Amino acid sequence: MTRKSRGFRSGTRKKLTQKPGYRPPITKFLQEFRKSQAVVILQEPSSQSGMPHPRFKGKMGKIIGKQGKAYIIEISDGNKVKKLIAKPEHLKAI
Repeated sequence: MTRKSRGFRSGTRKKLTQKPGYRPPITKFLQEFRKSQAVVILQEPSSQSGMPHPRFKGKMGKIIGKQGKAYIIEISDGNKVKKLIAKPEHLKAI
């Protein structure tokens, strides 16, 4: 027997779904953030590229830099400080 695949989006059937026919506005993909701005990570299911891992959904962090079109976000996960790379459609300004 083969082992069950445990890919990046496994176990996210309910978490990463949208209403049928829904498309986000283009401004969501074009939004810009400045350094040290506070953001919340909310994945956009229609765009898989630049999506942070679903375990970080709803976490708050701050922008510490930019890498191409994506942003580098610093969050605290328990006692650790982690850096995530996410595109702007997966972020929401506070």
